[in-house]
Amino acid sequence: MTGALKNIKVLDLSRVLAGPYCTMILGDLGAEVIKVEAPGGSDETRKWGPPFQNDVSAYYLCANRNKKSITADLKSEEGIQMIKKLVMESDVIINNFKSGTMERFGLDYESLSAINPKIVSCSITGFGETGPYKNMPGYDFIIQAMSGLMSITGDDDSGPQKLGVAITDILTGLYACIGIQSALLERTQSGKGQKVDISLYDAAVSSLVNIGSNYLMSGVIPKLRGNRHANIVPYQTFKTSDGEIVIAVGNDNQFNALCTILNKQQYSSDPRFLTNPDRVKHREELDSLLQEVFLTEPTAYWRKKCNENNIPCGPIQNIKEVTNDPQLQARNMFIEYQHPSAGPIKMIGSPLKLSRTPVKVNHHPPNVGEHNEEIFNRLGLKNNYTEGDEENEF
Repeated sequence: MTGALKNIKVLDLSRVLAGPYCTMILGDLGAEVIKVEAPGGSDETRKWGPPFQNDVSAYYLCANRNKKSITADLKSEEGIQMIKKLVMESDVIINNFKSGTMERFGLDYESLSAINPKIVSCSITGFGETGPYKNMPGYDFIIQAMSGLMSITGDDDSGPQKLGVAITDILTGLYACIGIQSALLERTQSGKGQKVDISLYDAAVSSLVNIGSNYLMSGVIPKLRGNRHANIVPYQTFKTSDGEIVIAVGNDNQFNALCTILNKQQYSSDPRFLTNPDRVKHREELDSLLQEVFLTEPTAYWRKKCNENNIPCGPIQNIKEVTNDPQLQARNMFIEYQHPSAGPIKMIGSPLKLSRTPVKVNHHPPNVGEHNEEIFNRLGLKNNYTEGDEENEF
């Protein structure tokens, strides 16, 4: 068995999260990914911590497995020529430099496609390569604010809040991965590569989905609702006698079943709560009534009752509880691997489960320039860089 993307070669000039997350997925699927950094290392996440394990950052480890690492000085002609030589044998090149940087290096799509007409060149920027914001730097936190995501996250007490992870980076990495694979698939018909232009801003706005659609249809600016759904009731958290539980009632039958396990069958026949539109209209009254009942028993009790009656629910778990979840253990979502510097490391596994070409961890997240000798020898080039070289950012 081999990876689904076996024989696909990816040249990764990206750093931090969105780009590396994308290329890690491609590597998980079997592509050969060559991570390029400036001498000494230019991926900032190598120094983002603590925590560190033997000076290796947990942040860096989360998005860089299944890659090889080389160093190149893109401020030098030698470094540019090395990249061009790699492009000749590559299928994909990805970067997350500011707009115009690749052009300044002479590594823009037009130049690279002249070397390799089949190359798929993916650019990840904060705001895209067109439009009035194209030269602005983009960071996840800023994009969450500008995209509307923060305006719908939180409640009246907290005010607008960001998500607990850099979600726009993750979304952008996923969209980049989709765009790259789509271009590779189209290439099998046309024989030609193409440019893929992905921005954090676009990706974040696309994630507004039903909330964005609600506004486009109604013209009503959505309010902060905390853990409550804008279109469905009850679809939220409730406090129990020992914690909190999420109840996700998606239709009237589920609501009737919920009323039964709560021993409040009268609620299902109450004219205020007969249908979901009724419940949305009278959410405050219903929330108060349901909350009073949920406080009478612990989370485990309500979870068992809901599961027995096909009512979607789930406890709010902390990360320790997540890592011990038997379902995730059965799905191999937490894996261990040996790293040459950090020693044994634990990583979150891949959610991609393919029957014939399963995801495998073939390479640990590499040290800076770990594969210089291997790759340079393959290209017939001299290795002028060592791991101890002074850092020189792109």
